[in-house]
Amino acid sequence: MPSPEPEPTQKPTTRNKTILLLEDDSDLVAVLKAFFEDEGYLVTHVGNGVDGLKRVMATDFNVILCDMLMPNLAGDMFYMAVERVKPNLCKRFIFMTGHKGDPKWDGFVRKIGGILLFKPFQLHVLTEAVETVLRKTQQI
Repeated sequence: MPSPEPEPTQKPTTRNKTILLLEDDSDLVAVLKAFFEDEGYLVTHVGNGVDGLKRVMATDFNVILCDMLMPNLAGDMFYMAVERVKPNLCKRFIFMTGHKGDPKWDGFVRKIGGILLFKPFQLHVLTEAVETVLRKTQQI
């Protein structure tokens, strides 16, 4: 007997989906890494944009969670570097900042048509953003 079709309201499968987390706040990293790993994601963390660029050069990620203010390479500069070397990853970004209303970040994210979350955010909001990226990039 064939297995039944999955319910359309089921959560998208997260098994083997990869997240690159660029964040320099160790407390936030611990929360996000534990949360997404519990959800079945494979999470790679780096604390700055230069290390993030090295990781992107080595592999593609399903989702890139990127803090806007990081050491060595800010989020907008990191995005522009990725755009040059792996433009296929540009639709996979979710930006995070604690600086709500900063015209530099607001303008940048609006210009690229990206997603920007303001810290502190609730995990369900971040989960919805991740699912949006996965759907938008047809990875689910």
